[in-house]
Amino acid sequence: MSTGDTNCDDELRVLMVAGHKIEAIKQCRAATGAGQAEATDAVEAFASHSLAPKRFDVAVDSEVISAYYEGPSLCHPDTTLSMWKRMNLPRRGFLKGLASGPAVLSLAFAHNQSHGAESAGTKRTQHRTDWMVQGSYGVMVHWLAPGPAAEKGPYIRDLNRAVDAFDLDRFLHDFQRTGAAWLIFTIGQNTSYYASPNVTLDRLAGPGHCSQRDLVFEIAQRLKKLGKRFIAYLPSEVNAPKSLHAAFAWNPKDQSEFQRRYTDFIREYAVRYGKSLDGWWFDGCYTWNVFPNHTYRWPLWFDAARAGNSEAIVAFNDGSFCTGTTKAVTPLEDYLSGEVDVLIDGKIRLGRQTNAPLYLPKSRFVEGTTCQWHALVPIDCMWMHGGPGPIPPPKYSDDDLFRFVKSCKAVGGAVTLNVGVYQEGHMAPASVEQLHRLGVALAKK
Repeated sequence: MSTGDTNCDDELRVLMVAGHKIEAIKQCRAATGAGQAEATDAVEAFASHSLAPKRFDVAVDSEVISAYYEGPSLCHPDTTLSMWKRMNLPRRGFLKGLASGPAVLSLAFAHNQSHGAESAGTKRTQHRTDWMVQGSYGVMVHWLAPGPAAEKGPYIRDLNRAVDAFDLDRFLHDFQRTGAAWLIFTIGQNTSYYASPNVTLDRLAGPGHCSQRDLVFEIAQRLKKLGKRFIAYLPSEVNAPKSLHAAFAWNPKDQSEFQRRYTDFIREYAVRYGKSLDGWWFDGCYTWNVFPNHTYRWPLWFDAARAGNSEAIVAFNDGSFCTGTTKAVTPLEDYLSGEVDVLIDGKIRLGRQTNAPLYLPKSRFVEGTTCQWHALVPIDCMWMHGGPGPIPPPKYSDDDLFRFVKSCKAVGGAVTLNVGVYQEGHMAPASVEQLHRLGVALAKK
């Protein structure tokens, strides 16, 4: 059943092979004037791998259809179409990639990007991460609800009391002093608590896991008014918080239902935060047996992450430089997670072994992809301040840290620096001042 419009026919084929039958029927009826029964028969005949009516023009190999229907798409119809158009792949190549699974689709995209416009001598006009390259650097803090160690007084264990006590004005004063252009802030990780309400989680697990105060959204909104960018942090798994296993259907033997539920959880945040959310940094995307990253249904994750802002940048962390790899988890991600264990003489140590090689980026993008090169470096405590006592002083000299940041930025790379924060909401003063000096040094060039 051809519509007579090549572009429309291609969209119908993509939708049908991706498993969006209802949407395909709607578009088929709208394009051809066919009745509901005729359009339904055509789509169902196609989906069941049999011959479609002659008017239904299908030009996709039956084995492609068969392979894909063993694992149908988990994303929305609009996302399937937008992915196809954004990847700029031929229709048949995109459909075969879908049928073969995320890994093949990712490789097809990477090949197309690395052998496309740039290699032909044309310039890339826009990338979601342009603002990272144009900005100074970022700051990340690990405030995992109900919070890291307190600077003074007893630790507050009650979730709502701890979140309510977070001094946002002082936190933003510290952030501005650092000279950073963006902030990565943790919604939650491994404690089973989150510093932002979520109706989806309340429905799945019951109330009590999310704070009443929407601290994360407040931070995002305040940063937007300051002309700064905001990236939210969440793990992409719930292996540690066993109290959430049943709610999220965590099942190491088959994580399909977990992915559906957890991306609904992510989607709610993305929609509510809207344009105040500039990106995501998803942790825990490892090669481990409980949820190996080759089993991720990438369209589902990207669709949820960008539900409120189509320009939100997304990264997935597999340990990155800490594990000795310099590659992206998937070429579909916008920027590299870039987790760093330690810097030595102004360079990244690739891996945790003392004799591991040292490394610096050579270009803006991860080789063979359009994934923005990015490094995430802890500069005082090892991610979150555990106490007791004050947050440790900066571990790097100004010379080593500044040299590293300048080397990365010189080739178009981006850098985020993790700073210790107290439960009360203020950062380590010595680290704030070091970053202030870094900002001044960069401004002098």
